[in-house]
Amino acid sequence: MPAASIARVLIDSPLPQLDRLFDYRIPDELLAGAQPGVRVRVPLRSAGRIADGFIIELTDSVDYEGTLSDIDAVVSAVPVLAPEIWTLARTVATRAAGTASDVIRVAVPTRQVRVEKAWLARDPLARLNPAHPAPLDGYGDDLTEVLAGCRRAAVDAIPRVVPVTPERWVGHWAVTMAAAAATTVAGGASAILAVPDYRDQDQLEAALAAVLPADRIVRLDARQSNPDRYRALLRCLGDEPLAIVGNRSAVYAPAASLGLIALWDDGDPLHAEPHAPYAHTRDVALIRQEQQGSALLFLGHSRSTEVERLVEVGWLTSISPARIVSPKVIPTAQQTSTDRLAAQARIPSSAWQAARQALDSGPVLVQVARPGYAPRVACESCRQTARCNRCEGPLSMASSTSTPACTWCGALAVDWACSLCEGRRFRLVGSGSARTAEDLGRAFPGVRVIIADGDHPVQDVPGKPALVVATRGAEPLAAGGYQAVLLLDGERMVARESLRVGEDCLRWWANAAALAAPGAPTVLVGVGGALASAMATWRLADYARAELADRRRLRFPPAIRVATVTGATDAVATAVEATQGASPGVDVLGPVETDEGMARAIVRFDYSAGATVAATLRSEVVRAAANRRRAAAGKGGRGPLKPPFRVRFDDSEPFAEQ
Repeated sequence: MPAASIARVLIDSPLPQLDRLFDYRIPDELLAGAQPGVRVRVPLRSAGRIADGFIIELTDSVDYEGTLSDIDAVVSAVPVLAPEIWTLARTVATRAAGTASDVIRVAVPTRQVRVEKAWLARDPLARLNPAHPAPLDGYGDDLTEVLAGCRRAAVDAIPRVVPVTPERWVGHWAVTMAAAAATTVAGGASAILAVPDYRDQDQLEAALAAVLPADRIVRLDARQSNPDRYRALLRCLGDEPLAIVGNRSAVYAPAASLGLIALWDDGDPLHAEPHAPYAHTRDVALIRQEQQGSALLFLGHSRSTEVERLVEVGWLTSISPARIVSPKVIPTAQQTSTDRLAAQARIPSSAWQAARQALDSGPVLVQVARPGYAPRVACESCRQTARCNRCEGPLSMASSTSTPACTWCGALAVDWACSLCEGRRFRLVGSGSARTAEDLGRAFPGVRVIIADGDHPVQDVPGKPALVVATRGAEPLAAGGYQAVLLLDGERMVARESLRVGEDCLRWWANAAALAAPGAPTVLVGVGGALASAMATWRLADYARAELADRRRLRFPPAIRVATVTGATDAVATAVEATQGASPGVDVLGPVETDEGMARAIVRFDYSAGATVAATLRSEVVRAAANRRRAAAGKGGRGPLKPPFRVRFDDSEPFAEQ
């Protein structure tokens, strides 16, 4: 055979049995287009069909002595799977006992023929506008040294809003990330900037537009249409350095010369990939930084326990602002409402007075826990939570005049009757954003009230007097900053059953407090103890450090790693036994029965045993998949399939079900 006439192909399939490279002969007529990274179609003899795949590498010899099947077709001559992305996908999948195809499906969007033809017809000699470095204000020389030395750092963001144009204000964190990206691009390397959601992305894009030419900025995220996302991917395949901004999928953007990966607010759950193998953006960034030797920045107003662990082991350098900048936070755990209007709005008198004074000069932000009118509805007679007559889900009200509806199935509670006492009247429990806005409107007559939540998205408000009632994470930016920030429903947020409740609350409150104008008060209502002290002193990293120490004593993540194993009882027992045999330091919680009638076990292990545990559990995944398939084709036709066997690494969900 002539040189490099054999292609090693990754089949695009979720089946774990097919998660390896298959050898195919390249016909002479396809030699010119068959290059690593291109899409191809290949035959699968066992299934008698044609499958899609990617050429991973070319070779001139294989160990197989029989006749190789031929590649059926080269779908596209564009190598959309860059070598660095294949290496990343393989490592991410191996670490999480998943398949590389699942990772590549997130990294490489569906082919768009018209977009591809337009990209191939472009002028390959066209040059982009020059990029210039931007000053990294607020951190002395620390950030500059991290970028120059391609090091890793956890950066405490400055809690301020700043203007990037006379009309547009953004968080200082966005300016910091944009300046780091501009410096990297000016130095001849690309920068990848990942944020949780579109609100953060819009801020970051505005900050980037102030320091980089428009043709140096590429948006790559899941909210784009397929043609736009594919067009962005093709732009990243070039040699020109770019600033690539997007949500969690942006960390998979191709960039052969990568100088920076920066993540904002890594504790946000939106950074967790909901599809197998469920890799968190933070973990993917850590793997890619190690593979490509770029700089790596984790920015946040508060610090996740995962990042704090990396700081403690010396993997990340901790960087704080050169000058201490902290909001003015006032806890009010023990205060009551002595003023009539304050009692009407269900807020302490000090919070009402702060809002009243602040409204003389600008807007006031009021953060609440839940959207809607009444997050929970109860029976007026027996005070028990009202349940849906169809699915037993809890009822809630979206507005004061709406019919209560189930939060699970959405069914309206028409002709509802309490299952305990046969009562038919409702009692409202708690206040959502709409009810809070209604109460504040009565307490502050004549003041404009703005609601910002999932149903009413608002990203910016003018610097004029107004009450802005927003759910956590949906707070709009105000020109010049808010003149006061009221953090309500603190006791309800803290009461949530979750391993991460403390760090989540600090993150929600800190991000809201960072929207205040310099010197403006932030009133934390109904919370005391360590959380209130951390907010009042703005020593948020100290709380993460203490939380991590507690988890280390209890062997909870992220002090150790965990893997959740779910499936049939015998399959889970076999997997647990194999894992404990492969690594003696492994301990197991369970198995316990789940609501679906399956068994679940939580495997806990040290980071040093991660590779062994992942390899062992992956073998069990392949075994279970093969056995499940064979069980369906028994005597007398197809029988019922065995329950699916699933493995999820670094899953904190079981710890929220206490």
